[in-house]
Amino acid sequence: MKGKLFGIILAAILMLSACKTAHVAEAPKSSIKDVINSSDVTLVDVRVPEQYAEGTAKNAVNIPLAEIQNNTESLKGKKVVVFCNKGIQADQAMEILKKNGIDVYDGTSWKNVKAIQDQKSEK
Repeated sequence: MKGKLFGIILAAILMLSACKTAHVAEAPKSSIKDVINSSDVTLVDVRVPEQYAEGTAKNAVNIPLAEIQNNTESLKGKKVVVFCNKGIQADQAMEILKKNGIDVYDGTSWKNVKAIQDQKSEK
C-alpha cells in the first residue's frame, strides 16, 4: 500500500513539474523619460487644436484623438509618445495605436512631457 501511494505521489510530482513553462524574460521597456528625450521620438498631443495652441511640449505635433485612427500610417515605424491634458485621451489614443502595430508610450499629460523635457535641459 505504501509503495503504491509513493508511486502515485511521485507520478503526480513528475506530471506537475512537466507542466511548468519556461520563463522567458522580456526586454524591459525604456523609461518614459528616456523615450521622451530620445532624438527619434515623435511626440503627439491628442488634444483639440485650440488646446494645443494654448501650450504643449517642445516639438510636439497635434493629432487630435478624433483623427488618430486616420493618421496611423504616418506613425508606423516610429517611436510615439501620446499625451493630452490628464491622460484619458492619451490612453484611448494608445489603444488605437497599439492595435495598429505602433510602438507607443504614454506621456500622460502635456505638462508631464514638458517637465521631463525641462529636466533634461537643466542638466
